[in-house]
Amino acid sequence: MDLRTALVQGNQLLKEGGIAAPRLTAEVLLAHAIGKPRQYFYAHPEEELTELGWIHYGRYLHQRLGHKPTQYITKTQEFWGREFHLTPDVLIPRPETEHLIETVLAECPGAKRIVDVGTGSGAIAVTLALETAAELFATDISEAALKVARGNAKTHSAKVSFLRCNLAEALASASVDALVSNPPYVPEADRPSLEPEVRDWEPAGALFAGADGLALYPALIAGAYRVVRPGGHFIAEMGIHQSAAMIQLLSASWINIHVIKDLAGIDRVISATRTKAV
Repeated sequence: MDLRTALVQGNQLLKEGGIAAPRLTAEVLLAHAIGKPRQYFYAHPEEELTELGWIHYGRYLHQRLGHKPTQYITKTQEFWGREFHLTPDVLIPRPETEHLIETVLAECPGAKRIVDVGTGSGAIAVTLALETAAELFATDISEAALKVARGNAKTHSAKVSFLRCNLAEALASASVDALVSNPPYVPEADRPSLEPEVRDWEPAGALFAGADGLALYPALIAGAYRVVRPGGHFIAEMGIHQSAAMIQLLSASWINIHVIKDLAGIDRVISATRTKAV
């Protein structure tokens, strides 16, 4: 079987299986199976697929038909122009989270120390370590996630200090200029309606946060107030319809509270400045 035929058959299988973007997915999976970039197919459509390549390709197609995310099959996802290694122990980085990076770069140009709370794959921490002059710390409660994050930091030669703890508990008071986080914020009520790729494969602990999705924020904000220096920043991602509640949670002790929308017009990131201690 040549590469052209393999793509046609893979596309058909995925299309019949109700998988989104079947042609693109077939290309990504075949490229992963043969260890070549997708552009290779256009220059060599008549090249024969090896037996080993077919075995790998068939397995990947079967996994995708079972709704395993493509990123967990290829073990990679691009974020901020860099490839990050993934396992099912960490959330798949989303393009929307790049708004978090943009906000930090715009609002914390002079930050000397930044902590990424709930780092997961390390995409946020690694990106900020490479895009700023700040000293980066990253926390996660999951040792499996920290293993992935450490690997990504090593791959990209990013200097990040990783700490295993709940939220920011391992950091000293008034020790950072900014706390950033993409915490769990999906309401439990939304679980049945999520795509199976998300609901059945991504780590629930990195997705769901109580009935309204806000369960983690009070402790996160309290921890941020403790570890962020006066005049420092709290910048976090949030879900749809959560901005009003987030503003209320922050208004007691934070100033300059404002919301950044994503490309779909959804309130996606909230930023606030820490007041001086009373």
